[in-house]
Amino acid sequence: MFNILVTGSNGQLGSELKELAPNYPNYNFIFTDVEEFDICNHNEVKQFIATNNINTIINCAAYTAVDKAEDQFELANEINNLAVANFARIAKEHNIKFVHISTDYLFDGTNHKPYVETDIPNPQSVYGKTKLNAEIAIQEINPVNSIIIRTSWVYSSYGNNFVKTMLRLGREKEELGIVYDQIGTPTYAGDLAKAILETLPKLKNEKVEIYHYSNQGVCSWYDFAKAIFEIANIKLKVNAIESTQYPTPAKRPFYSVMHKAKIQETYKIEVPYWKDSLSKCLNKINKC
Repeated sequence: MFNILVTGSNGQLGSELKELAPNYPNYNFIFTDVEEFDICNHNEVKQFIATNNINTIINCAAYTAVDKAEDQFELANEINNLAVANFARIAKEHNIKFVHISTDYLFDGTNHKPYVETDIPNPQSVYGKTKLNAEIAIQEINPVNSIIIRTSWVYSSYGNNFVKTMLRLGREKEELGIVYDQIGTPTYAGDLAKAILETLPKLKNEKVEIYHYSNQGVCSWYDFAKAIFEIANIKLKVNAIESTQYPTPAKRPFYSVMHKAKIQETYKIEVPYWKDSLSKCLNKINKC
């Protein structure tokens, strides 16, 4: 029996894991979020894990306000790095399986081919730097049976995300400008949640392994928005704009497509095409 602690369970990925939980009767889930569980408190975390006999941690908790992080380094670093290092130490001490979610923002976006797990990170934002520091800490502590999964452009029927923002703006506006020169791949959180749960019984590694997971295919934010409006049957004019026309405090990678062969081959995971998963998510939102 897996006694699984899921942190950040009110976020997009955590909510998708909650939805999938009934499909996994051999998994005993304990879902927590910031309101009832302070992941930055070492003693509280250690006691909680011992009391609940946790043998698996899925860390979905993160400070994801990318632009705000530019002015809130200490808070972002505490959640994205220090708390994660704490989990890794506890996981090593108690032989707990540990799955940590990371990001494509580790990369500077100068590649012209999909990033593989061994490419050297070079984050350009505070958010990306704090997430990289967490990865380094996990690898240095090196709890066995632990993995880091980097993902990108996450969306879901839960929470706030690009898809839901586009649906709202598409119904409010007659015309929108969307950035076309940032290239990546959307990730439906439901697909990522399923992939995580499928890896758990197969986690058996002596050193921390890093994997990339997003949906298949490549697009720009402009392409992504156009697909959202097309599938949702929303009629409006969408203009392609450059990133310089939409400045943000945090620098985003211009190219962050990730190579997914390693996770597919290691865990025999099927990775759906991004447009197929987008249709699935929009149908779900439409039924809500």
